[in-house]
Amino acid sequence: MKVRQLTATRRDVRDFVAFPFRLYAGSAEWCPPLASSVELALDRQRHPFYRHSDGAFFVVEQAGEVVGRIGVFDNQAYNTYRRSKVAFFYYFDVIDDAEASRALLDAAAEWARARGLDLLMGPKGMLRSDAYGILVEGYEYPAPMGVPYNYPYYATLIEAAGFEKELDYLTGFIVKDDELPERVFRLAAKIKERSGFSVQSFRSKRELRAWIPEIQRVNNEAFTQVWGYYPIDDAEVQMIGDQLITVSDPRLLKVVTKDGAVAGFAFVFPDLAEALRATRGRLWPLGWIRFLIEMKRTRRLVGNGVGLLPQYQGLGATAMLYAELNDTIRSRGADYLELIQVMESNIKSLGDMNALGVTWHKRHRVYRRCLQDCAPSDAVSGCSPGADGHA
Repeated sequence: MKVRQLTATRRDVRDFVAFPFRLYAGSAEWCPPLASSVELALDRQRHPFYRHSDGAFFVVEQAGEVVGRIGVFDNQAYNTYRRSKVAFFYYFDVIDDAEASRALLDAAAEWARARGLDLLMGPKGMLRSDAYGILVEGYEYPAPMGVPYNYPYYATLIEAAGFEKELDYLTGFIVKDDELPERVFRLAAKIKERSGFSVQSFRSKRELRAWIPEIQRVNNEAFTQVWGYYPIDDAEVQMIGDQLITVSDPRLLKVVTKDGAVAGFAFVFPDLAEALRATRGRLWPLGWIRFLIEMKRTRRLVGNGVGLLPQYQGLGATAMLYAELNDTIRSRGADYLELIQVMESNIKSLGDMNALGVTWHKRHRVYRRCLQDCAPSDAVSGCSPGADGHA
């Protein structure tokens, strides 16, 4: 086995982007990312992450062929805010081979250790909006757009390399035949009428774009106790907003307000996984046509960023939020809504969703490995989130 650190040459970018397409060629469950987003991750001139932080990318080769890849990041904005010395790994894909896996993870660990970092955690990406973790339950279910999928052997390989659990994220679904209790709709109507809550809908991507800075401002101010949180700058706000707008139907995105101020979100997206599979993650030259067709045709929705800010929880507005989700499913004519990546420690949200009949079917796990003496993480020390700040 030979580990090679990548540069931004055309060959290196191609090797890094192409490997998972070979690895998952026989998988109907895997959903590829937008290839352009992975290419951008290696571009130090264009990706805003490199304005404040650093990263490295590695592949492991066997007989001259790439058999695994990984990215590792020193997120200095995160470490400065958290007063920590943490490196994060992401883009981890590998064949079922302990030697190859350990070589990649050890290369990431050595890179981090050389920078004076004492803890390696992941998968966690370069942007705060990136999905987390390794899939450890629910392999039989297709991955929706933007959600990691991997083969069952990943967890075994990671744990064999000295990693242990940090925390889990749960994903569940609602189908169109799941009916909310009538009392939920009655309570939602009362809340709207008496408590100053309302729902802001969007008619166009232009209208949505105007709200992005305010949405991210609230994210920056309100979710400071969520695991993995750190404040993001304007350039990253712009990138996250552009990604959101690219894959959104504005009519499915809702902002909950109270007396005119943002109080929460109900962000629902058409699941474009089939378009991503059909186009191999490429919008150009003709992939965008398939995306436009799928955006109108799909009857599967993804809920990412569904929740109220902590100060508005317990006021009954949760009923309004879930009544709004119910109306979104009905108005779209959808069969299925997948609510993705709720932290296992978010007892309030999990309890609300359990009461509404959400079926939990997937679990993603973030892992940690000490590189030298390291302090307890947020999850270990008991940081408790309000609403998920992963929108």
